[in-house]
Amino acid sequence: MKTVIQSPVDPGFVQNPYPFYDKARAYGDLVYWKDYGKVAAVSHRAVSALLKDRRFGREVPEELQTPGPAHLAPWLAVEAHSLLEAEPPRHTRLRALVMRAFTSRAIAALEPTIHELSHALIDSFPDAPFDLLPAFCTQIPVITICRLLGVPEDMAPSLLRWSHDMVAMYQASRTPETETVAARSSQEFTDFLMGYIEQRRTDPQDDLITRLIAAEEDGEKLSRDELVATCILLLNAGHEATVHSLGNGVKTVLQLGIGRQAFMPDTIDGTVEEILRYDPPLHMFTRYAYEDIEAFDHTFKRGDEVALLLGAANRDPAVWSDPDRFDPTRPIVTNTSFGGGLHFCVGAPLARMEMRIGLSVLFDRCPNLRLSAEPEYSNTYHFHGLTKLMVQT
Repeated sequence: MKTVIQSPVDPGFVQNPYPFYDKARAYGDLVYWKDYGKVAAVSHRAVSALLKDRRFGREVPEELQTPGPAHLAPWLAVEAHSLLEAEPPRHTRLRALVMRAFTSRAIAALEPTIHELSHALIDSFPDAPFDLLPAFCTQIPVITICRLLGVPEDMAPSLLRWSHDMVAMYQASRTPETETVAARSSQEFTDFLMGYIEQRRTDPQDDLITRLIAAEEDGEKLSRDELVATCILLLNAGHEATVHSLGNGVKTVLQLGIGRQAFMPDTIDGTVEEILRYDPPLHMFTRYAYEDIEAFDHTFKRGDEVALLLGAANRDPAVWSDPDRFDPTRPIVTNTSFGGGLHFCVGAPLARMEMRIGLSVLFDRCPNLRLSAEPEYSNTYHFHGLTKLMVQT
């Protein structure tokens, strides 16, 4: 297996990781990424297969589990009860309860309000150049997830801060200060939700938190810790990825001069899928081997961790012709941006709907939208999103 060296905080890589992915993929399905000290899957077939292979999972094998540092206790407590970090049978139970509350009907009911929200945000656009990320791309998913959960919209700024602080723990640029801030925000987020969940027990509403509580009390229980962790996961995952999917997509479209035709009712679905494929907001997911496994000419030992490079898989020329070209008219082929297998993103239908509506309304209302400064990506790998997106209408 070929060893590759590439710092994930190198400025050139942060701005454009795709040449590294191409180089790594040329060596085969798997490479050893020395900077991370682990095997990385870089081809579409390897990433897709390992996402779905039940012999790999998110939960740390029991013999490798160790108590985390005391200063991270609040963050670790949330992680310990998260659907994202669980495997069967715990994952099966948690996901079934979440899906019972997170219904397609509940998501579909949000469609009119996402239209109204998109128009209201655009009504507030200034005439001078402005940053589209906080003005539009962030507001659509965070306000929508607040409405879905039943959390007051005026809590959005706090939710955003807590979320950013917590997910920073997954970034290659993580520092001791990152850990301190993440622990503090985890505790504040937990305290808020503990109080809010108790409020919903005595004052139920037609919202996701109430439905999660009802599921807890119908025999198959969600513990209070699981309720808190599930709400945090839905709030964090429910907006972080969509913000950057919208931002990366608008950047690409404006840089390439893609016309409004790409956002018509009969073309928007293809455009959304191409945005997700071409420049996804999350570039790496990891899995642990649960037994000794032969896969793609490599022997994984139980406990080995493998990095699944979603951003590399989505540019694989074995699946997409001319993969470095953004082409919203290309036939839709399932990409890996929402993961796969047991951990396929529960919020994928909502994220797609937010992108479909938000982008359609934006380019209909703002046909002359243009960049007013060169966008730059944030040093937050394995996330991949912009620091700002300065535009003018």
